[in-house]
Amino acid sequence: QVQLVESGGGLVQAGGSLRLSCAASEIIFTINVMGWYRQAPGEQRELVATITRGGSTNYADSAKGRFTISRDSAKNTVYLQMTTLKPADTAVYYCNGVRGGITYWGQGTQVTVSS
Repeated sequence: QVQLVESGGGLVQAGGSLRLSCAASEIIFTINVMGWYRQAPGEQRELVATITRGGSTNYADSAKGRFTISRDSAKNTVYLQMTTLKPADTAVYYCNGVRGGITYWGQGTQVTVSS
């Protein structure tokens, strides 16, 4: 059982930055893929960015050039650095991990971008 705990959400003005953190209960190198997803009110949950155990990253088009996913293996933590935030980025952001064919989710952290 992998537990994921997100932090770092909040209220920010358009154009601002936030860094989200996802602390894992397991050594992150045992987790095949970790990522960030988001869900806006009335919308489906969507991919934001992923990072594989090997370090390969993938981004949604909406995140490319503005968001960066990274990890600190010593802290078993994955980060999402978000810059040039837009009101359209407002959502609950969820950390995700896949290991052994099982998908784990964090509880989510709210990001609100005001115009």
